[in-house]
Amino acid sequence: LGLRHTVWLFFCGALFRSPGFFHSQAKVPWEVQRYDGWYNNLAYHSRGAVGSRLVRLLPARYSDGVLQPLQEPQLPNPRRVSDVTARGPSGLPSAHNQTVLSVFFGYHVAFEIQDSRPPGCPPEFMHIPVPEGDPVFDPNRTGRVLLPFQRGPWEKHSSQSPNNPRTQVNLVTAWLDGSSIYGPSSSWSDALRSFSGGLLASGEQWDMPKRRGGSNLMWSAADPSTGQYGPEGLYELGNGWGNENVFTMAEGILWFRYHNYIASQLREKEPSWSDEDLFQSARKTVVATFQNIAFYEWLPGFLGEKTMSPYLGYQKFVDPGISPEFQAAAIRFASTMAPPGVFMRNKTCHFQKVVNIDGSSSPAIRMCNSFWNRQNPNLKSGQDIDHLIMGMASQIAEREDNIIVEDLRDYMYGPMRFSRSDLVALTVQRGRDFGLPSYNQVREGLGLAPPEPQGGAQTTADLYHGDISKLELFPGGLLECVDGPGQVFSSIILDQFNRIRNGDRFWFENTQNGNKSPCVSACLPACLPACLPACLPACLPAYLPIFLSVPGDPCPQPSQVTTSELHPCTNATKLNYFDAGSKAGFGILVICLFLMALVVAYFRKSKFKKFQKAGANDTTKEPAAGITACEWHGPKKPLRPVNLLVDDRRRLQVFDQSGPAQRSLSLGSQTHLDVLLSSDYYRRALLMKVPKEYDLVSTDWTRVAVRDMTEKELLREAVTRDQRTQIVETFIRSAFAKVLEIEKAGARDLSGASCRKTREALQTELTGTEFADALGLKPDSLFVDSMFTLADKDGNGYLSFQEFLDVIVIFMKGSPEEKSKLMFSMHDVDGDGFLSKEDFSRLLRSFIEISSSLLSKGQAEEAIQAMLQAAGFNDKEQITWEDFHFLLRDHEKELKFAQLNIKGDYTKDRSNRNAVQQKIQHFKRFIENYRRHIVCFTIVYGITAGVALERCYFYGLQADSSGVPETSAVGIVVSRGSAAAISFLYPYMLLTVCRNLITLGRETFLNRYIPFDAAIDFHRFMAMSAILLTVTHCLGHVVNIYVFSVSDLSILACLFPRVLANNGSEMPMRWSWWFFQTVPGMTGILLLFIFAFMYVFASHYFRRISFQGFWLTHYLYVVIYILTVIHGSYALLQQPSFYIYLIPPALLFLLDKLISLHRKKVEIPVVNATLLPSGVTFLEFKRPQGFMYRSGQWVRVACLTLGTDEYHPFTLTSAPHEETLSLHIRAVGPWTSHLREAYTPDNLEQLGTYPKLYLDGPFGEGHQEWTDFEVSVLVGGGIGVTPFASILKDLVFKSSVKFKTQCRKVYFIWVTRTQRQFEWVSDIIREVEEQDSLDLVSVHIYITQLAEKFDLRTTMLYVCERHFQKVWNRSLFTGLRSVTHFGRPPFVSFFSSLQEVHPEVGKIGVFSCGPPGLTKNVEKGCQQMNKRDQAHFIHHYENF
Repeated sequence: LGLRHTVWLFFCGALFRSPGFFHSQAKVPWEVQRYDGWYNNLAYHSRGAVGSRLVRLLPARYSDGVLQPLQEPQLPNPRRVSDVTARGPSGLPSAHNQTVLSVFFGYHVAFEIQDSRPPGCPPEFMHIPVPEGDPVFDPNRTGRVLLPFQRGPWEKHSSQSPNNPRTQVNLVTAWLDGSSIYGPSSSWSDALRSFSGGLLASGEQWDMPKRRGGSNLMWSAADPSTGQYGPEGLYELGNGWGNENVFTMAEGILWFRYHNYIASQLREKEPSWSDEDLFQSARKTVVATFQNIAFYEWLPGFLGEKTMSPYLGYQKFVDPGISPEFQAAAIRFASTMAPPGVFMRNKTCHFQKVVNIDGSSSPAIRMCNSFWNRQNPNLKSGQDIDHLIMGMASQIAEREDNIIVEDLRDYMYGPMRFSRSDLVALTVQRGRDFGLPSYNQVREGLGLAPPEPQGGAQTTADLYHGDISKLELFPGGLLECVDGPGQVFSSIILDQFNRIRNGDRFWFENTQNGNKSPCVSACLPACLPACLPACLPACLPAYLPIFLSVPGDPCPQPSQVTTSELHPCTNATKLNYFDAGSKAGFGILVICLFLMALVVAYFRKSKFKKFQKAGANDTTKEPAAGITACEWHGPKKPLRPVNLLVDDRRRLQVFDQSGPAQRSLSLGSQTHLDVLLSSDYYRRALLMKVPKEYDLVSTDWTRVAVRDMTEKELLREAVTRDQRTQIVETFIRSAFAKVLEIEKAGARDLSGASCRKTREALQTELTGTEFADALGLKPDSLFVDSMFTLADKDGNGYLSFQEFLDVIVIFMKGSPEEKSKLMFSMHDVDGDGFLSKEDFSRLLRSFIEISSSLLSKGQAEEAIQAMLQAAGFNDKEQITWEDFHFLLRDHEKELKFAQLNIKGDYTKDRSNRNAVQQKIQHFKRFIENYRRHIVCFTIVYGITAGVALERCYFYGLQADSSGVPETSAVGIVVSRGSAAAISFLYPYMLLTVCRNLITLGRETFLNRYIPFDAAIDFHRFMAMSAILLTVTHCLGHVVNIYVFSVSDLSILACLFPRVLANNGSEMPMRWSWWFFQTVPGMTGILLLFIFAFMYVFASHYFRRISFQGFWLTHYLYVVIYILTVIHGSYALLQQPSFYIYLIPPALLFLLDKLISLHRKKVEIPVVNATLLPSGVTFLEFKRPQGFMYRSGQWVRVACLTLGTDEYHPFTLTSAPHEETLSLHIRAVGPWTSHLREAYTPDNLEQLGTYPKLYLDGPFGEGHQEWTDFEVSVLVGGGIGVTPFASILKDLVFKSSVKFKTQCRKVYFIWVTRTQRQFEWVSDIIREVEEQDSLDLVSVHIYITQLAEKFDLRTTMLYVCERHFQKVWNRSLFTGLRSVTHFGRPPFVSFFSSLQEVHPEVGKIGVFSCGPPGLTKNVEKGCQQMNKRDQAHFIHHYENF
């Protein structure tokens, strides 16, 4: 018979039990049944609905009584259970002649009422270990193969206690309501409909449904035979698992056609009906037909001799819920009837050959190769589907026993990670997942007698270690099946279907719901012949069953299908989601993201260096004469272009391209020279070995003739400058070690030199240049010339080790007499024991020359004349050593301790100290000095750590519903914890730059508890912490994205249910999707770019060379906060919370900005501008009305000609009592340099007036608190004296007007390289000295260009300075009454003297401003003093 003839006979035979077909009543007068099963039971609305609980027949059996499944070793390995209970030969026909169509119709019925196969959330894994040496899954005997298994979905309110154990849920309705045809939801149904004529939407062919597009309705696992995955090529059906194999797919297509057939017939009969009327009418008819066929045609044949009880009407108290015993065991009995292959035939009973995946042919479609086929070559058209259905209707199923064919037992489809699995093992594991009771417990619960021993019982008992009471439900039920389901399975199946039918208010036989036509009431089994003419088309012949193969079948099967005649199953394959291409791209992207900041910094630095070189190169200079070459400085170092020239004194001069001589080699004093020339590489390298010097290696030389050797040997032979430096250092260290007996001060590792050079290290001799470099002086210095001439006893132009040692011994251990005699002898040219007036002047000039530009020519001559007079040259022409030593009588101490300081740290005894004591002392000092800082730090970082740890704890231990603990725990815990910390730090960082609010806070009690001075430092610290946490956050996400890229989609769907849906396709989104196709990914990359730019331009180096870049990039903070809010708004894992942290500080920051904006836009006229030396610009401008400030405060200014948006901070140098404001601005960067240019006379002449300013401030800092201490110490370095200029003038003014202030004494320490660096400071100090009648201010000036006074080189300068102070009451160097010192200030000794001078003072305020090195030394001094039980030094500092 033809397919349509046969099937329509079957369907129409079911219609006489269905609702009135083709009735012409009112349009949809009945209650339309919901698709999701809700409200079927009006008392218990959710019964049988989608997502309802499974209904247990017996108590759960978990290892802990709640949720943990029983597994090995309590129960045997599932794969072994499969081998013992279900393995056997195929090819035995059904004992009841059931057809294959009956088998797959049974699958369709199972899909209709139950679905708990999708993985649950959070993901939990129960992978099945494969026994070592398994012939199918582990042929290589690795013992490491696992069959993937993930636990099913469960009701979230279960798993709480033994009284409420884990209970699984059903993801489809429990009713036979056509959900496998129309879908389990209205949206699913709408996706299948065409909304025209009541039809379901067709695909390319009218009798075939649509193939799947981009929707996530259908489950789309991968094809294990071909590896194809994704939704493309799958049919859209009501049954989500309808494409599991081509046979269930054909069932779904059959019901699709039947619906459209009914709808078409209705439309012909009732053309006025709407699409909805036609669809719902057809749906009702189809569902009734399906119910009839399932209960009265298929189920009796499936159960064999067991029969259903008569229908007694709707019973509203019956719960139709699916039982786990039914779902995970009983209904799986149908697997024993599935054949290894299925025939295809046409309507003429011709059984056709099928095409296999390799192009060969077979008599039947292989079951194992038909899972999830997208492009099956045998099923290209609707006619091919007809042939398959007719083949299933003609083919007899496998025997109803415990044997399951290898296609399901060894080659069931699995995930792409391991594409094959074992259906029996999976079913056993599913039973354990569901907590099914044992086989014996079920029999007892069902009231059945204890089981009788079956075939294979002993082998099965061995699996359970002889304890048959542990036998599980599914294997036990299989073993009792003979020619049909046994007692246990039959009872469970009958119970389930009875409850489904009796509890269904919309059951087609229910006459009490008011939904049936008169024909339906009469069309009961007893009156089928009477109703047939009214309910069926008269043209259809009598009903013919197709679930059984009856005698006389016109198209009998050729033979029972066996595996031997079929194409073999494809073997299991493994797939790594993160393939090689992904690894390369992912790695490159991560490297680029994290190297971005370094790349930006590199190019910015390169640009600046090019700018410096462009300014340094002078193309107008004449090229140096001589031979052009390139000097080689060592491996991996660039060649330096040089010019070589031999002068008339037989010295080889080495010039660089800028002109000055870089090196001079004396050739006249050499007895011989070794000159080597390379014989390869175009003879380009030349080595000149000069004794007692480092070698000269040149390339690209001309006009020199020497002997040959290879370049490699030549370079190996050369002693480079670096190697020579190491040798000289060893030389000097050895000398000091010998003099001072310092242990372990021997030569350092000279790995760069050969063994021969190491032996020569102590035999070397120093040149004059090397000796001058060791002293830190110029080679042509008079002092160096005199000292070198004195030490070079043999007059060969070099210092031997012994000669150098003799000089060092005198300076290190000599008496004052010996040192003064040495100084005398240095300038006693004739050696007659006398110094003439010229000799003594030469001695003084050699020392004054060291001071470089400290003294003008006139000051130097004045000093020399004064010292000549003091030495007694007015009365005599010569002086003796005794006269010279008498001149130094008042400075015996300085001379006694005077040494010859050598560059480096050779004289310190490296004795070991107790590291633990040092750490303890340091910790105590730290606690004492930073109490307020520690409290604020603890509060801020305590909150930061708290919010971070809370998120880490939540996602690490508590986020069970998300599945984080079981999947990407490390990455997500790190990323979420750091994100929480960032969410707090970034917003509250704004409070540290609320300058106006900080200034106001200084005037309140909060100043005693909050270190407002450290606001900017704290801002930097918070910013660096936030940057580190950002990098940590990014690294966490790098781990996350890698894990997401290798994780099954089912896991990701649990983690991100709002973004991803688990449709079985398994393949995760690629890493590029996470980075570039999600809002968090794109905003995260943008944020990383912005942070990179901000970080680079916020560094000290780039702030100095490009403050505008720093300023502009920091304005991106607005973009950062916007992007961060967007970044978290996607709510991948949790609801966004950043805005909660942002709102409070943002409001305060906005208030602070409004205060600044109120002042910023007032133009301030400049009344005076002076360009001072040392690049300092003095600006005096009008004081705005109501502008109140304290000395030591600072403002932000912008010059209108340079841009109105670029503000820079400067400390006011004017005092609060002055009518105008003033600034001293040093040109050290681009903006300050342009500002100086703006006030040059030429520019002012063009403008006609001074450029105006914008003013923002004043802002407070720690220096303004100098009035809070009885004794204050002000330490200024370089331009850092600006805040103290204001303070000094303010102090003197207040004392002159008798203003009462707590401060009684101020010590001002000015540290400068040279007093000429900031002459304007000298003017201010001079003014203070003149007005300070009460001696409130004590000024000390330290000139760091000179070494300390206990250095032979500055001893004579110190003598001159003290002589001037004594005679003229002023400094030789500054002209001030203030004491001038040489070297760096000894803060510890200075602070100690303050404790002695002011013993009654309990707190001394120390205020420093200058470079970080200066403020750090001041801080160390304060820390040293605070260890004593005397006055406490409180340090406030500001760096520039």
